[in-house]
Amino acid sequence: MTGLFLTRMLRIVTIFVLTAQHVTGKTLKYQIFEEQKVGTVIARLRDDVADVLAKLPSSVSLRFRAMQRGSSSFLTVREQDGEISIRTKIDREKLCEKNLNCSIQFDVLTLPTEHLQLFHVEVEVLDINDNTPQFARALIPIEISESAAIGSRIPLDSATDPDVGENSLYTYALEPNRNFKLDVQQSRSDGVKYAELVVLKELDREVRSSYELQYTASDRGVPPRTGSTLLRINIADSNDNSPVFEKSSYVINLPENSPVGTLLIDLNATDADEGTNAKIAYSFSNHVSPKIIETFKINTDSGHLTLIKRVDYETVNSYDIDVQAQDMGPNSMPAHCKILVKVVDVNDNKPDISINFPSQGNGDAAYVSEASPLDTFVALVRVEDLDSGLNREVDCKLHGQGYFKLQKTYENNYMILTNVSLDREKRSEFSLTVVAEDRGTPSLSTVKHFTVHVTDENDNPPRFEKGQYEIFKSENNAPGAYLTSIMATDPDLDTNGQVSYSILENSIHGSSISTYVIIDPSNGAIYALRSFDREDVSHISFVVQAKDAGKPPLTSNATVVLSILDENDNPPVIVVPQLWNFTAEIPASKFTEAGHLLTLVRATDRDTGVNAELICSIDSGNEAGFFVIEPRTCEIQANASLEHFPHDHAELTVVVRDQGSESLSAKAVLKINLYENMENHVQSVDQGEFSINRNMIIIITLVVILAMLLAIMVPFATHFNQEKKDTRHSYNCRVAESTHQHHPKKPSRQIHKSDITMVPTVNGTLPIRAHHRSPSATPPMDRAQIGVPQNHHSHQSLNSLVTISSHHIPESFALEMAHATPPVEQVSQLLSMLHQGQYQPRPSFRGNKYSRSYR
Repeated sequence: MTGLFLTRMLRIVTIFVLTAQHVTGKTLKYQIFEEQKVGTVIARLRDDVADVLAKLPSSVSLRFRAMQRGSSSFLTVREQDGEISIRTKIDREKLCEKNLNCSIQFDVLTLPTEHLQLFHVEVEVLDINDNTPQFARALIPIEISESAAIGSRIPLDSATDPDVGENSLYTYALEPNRNFKLDVQQSRSDGVKYAELVVLKELDREVRSSYELQYTASDRGVPPRTGSTLLRINIADSNDNSPVFEKSSYVINLPENSPVGTLLIDLNATDADEGTNAKIAYSFSNHVSPKIIETFKINTDSGHLTLIKRVDYETVNSYDIDVQAQDMGPNSMPAHCKILVKVVDVNDNKPDISINFPSQGNGDAAYVSEASPLDTFVALVRVEDLDSGLNREVDCKLHGQGYFKLQKTYENNYMILTNVSLDREKRSEFSLTVVAEDRGTPSLSTVKHFTVHVTDENDNPPRFEKGQYEIFKSENNAPGAYLTSIMATDPDLDTNGQVSYSILENSIHGSSISTYVIIDPSNGAIYALRSFDREDVSHISFVVQAKDAGKPPLTSNATVVLSILDENDNPPVIVVPQLWNFTAEIPASKFTEAGHLLTLVRATDRDTGVNAELICSIDSGNEAGFFVIEPRTCEIQANASLEHFPHDHAELTVVVRDQGSESLSAKAVLKINLYENMENHVQSVDQGEFSINRNMIIIITLVVILAMLLAIMVPFATHFNQEKKDTRHSYNCRVAESTHQHHPKKPSRQIHKSDITMVPTVNGTLPIRAHHRSPSATPPMDRAQIGVPQNHHSHQSLNSLVTISSHHIPESFALEMAHATPPVEQVSQLLSMLHQGQYQPRPSFRGNKYSRSYR
């Protein structure tokens, strides 16, 4: 027969609902015959439980895993589709001996555990007639007295057949004869049939002293099998009386915990004869099994049946013992007695606990992810007790410290599930205890411990100690200088806890942050990539990102604020009065009284703090003490009446010094020119102040005047030519000397109309030629009215308005225009030059710092 033909499948489905994760379980029962070929397919679970699997998401790739225990090693379950096949050849007689119910039971889980389904599989192993009934002895000797009465019974050896059901021993047969027959009985507690030899007619030793008959045992298998032995019957001379037992059979209840030496029964047989014919010897019948001889002992003289080996109800629950009593006379005929010993169960077996884990753990350990939801399957527990009755009923408990719970599935099977959400960072393992206790009296219990390891998930992002870090670094540092280290911690394990660092891209003054700082990705150390200049950048803010190596990676950010500390690397710069070759000319009245303000010095320092606190002092030129300077405000005042000053000018060397640890300073030579009449000198000073405070007015005025000039230029051209030689009404344009050197790195700028300023002239020339100040650098002094009353006619009001900023036109050109060009032609030429862009502004360059100003 083929494997498929021999395989009979009976699917008895018992459905039970598990509350955990909406798990629906089934009990699947199959039947196979023993002795089938290795690899024979029994079933495919994917097909048989398709209705259950159809409720799961189709995208889930399910795997089947058998929770092996005991005899389940005979079978194998394929993970892909749950195909159950035979791993090793199954011999039912070795697996279950004479038990009628022989099955292989195991549980199958579907993985992953997020979609757990539990199936209980029972594979019943069916018997085939592969064993022949056999007798223990090939020759069975029997001795019968010639005086044996008709109907006398002599027990015969029983045959054994390890098969069960119809394949087991069915009947016995005796070779046909006229003197004896067989009587087949089935009265033993184990249901095994046995035969007795019955005397049919009187025997006469002198006629026939022996018989040899074929004794056969057979089963009802297809085809049937038989086994035989030879009965050799010897006819003995007469001994008139045989022993007689008080009873022909006895039933004894023997507790399985009875100690060795326990007396089971005191047999008593009597014989009516006298002397040796009445002396009785007790013994086991010849056909008793070796197991009985190993377990019990009968005293030949007294008939005491005692226990010589502990019995076990779970192994053998009854014993049929044949005892015979035979007198010591010649040709004695033994008497037979049957004793049925029933083993009484006592609670002598502790419950057995088996725990199976779906995870591939080592030893008694389970592994569950910390990201697992509530009611995640952890382990399958099965408890068994070999006792019977209440002794077999078991209660199972789990000591899971509240983190896990025990849920019964069917019979004595339980699932261990998570009861709360787990966090490996708080607790990485749990020691659980399963306790199984039966209901016997007294009860017995079994305790089994195992460990649950919580596996790591990337559920923690790296964390910085604080969200913002403030660091400080002095300017002028060396490139590559170490700034600080910041660290983020990640409590996850392995790659999930490996942190790397990076700086998120942003720009500082148009440059990438990567040109300023760099971070070591392995340890968070931050280094400078350039030398910092606080005067250019005083604060640098950037974001450091910490990222772990998990999948997917988690990140967190921290802001780093780098403050550049000032160093005294910038000397003061004197901006008022405007200097030319470190010199400025200051007009003052010869009649200035003590305490009156002559001028002030203004200076700037790009540093901060004490590095920018400036102190002014007169370094030289004030030996006579006619002048005094206020250190903080840098105001220069007359210390005595200048009327008594012996010279018409004074040269004071003023030093402006900062308060840095290594002080830096700037010097200026102030030439104070003393005049008895200040009217001719004050206008030039007021011109500077007016330009400081009236820039917007000048620009508006310039636009209006230029428009007027363009409108009246043609009608009045002839009139202006006639007045060319009149010096009182002539118009001169002069450009002051440039006070700054040209800086090659700064771009040039063309002169526009807004660079022209109108000022009044004195006698046809510009009033001041001696020194030059920028509009913003004019020191405060007593103002004169810009608009000096004029007695000229209306068109001459324009003669006092045209001049060009000294920053833009060369001095030679200014002088040429001032003495040679008629007013209208001057204006035309100026406008032409402005439109053609011939003249460019010159920057004010001081060391490594520069500025530009336009008028």
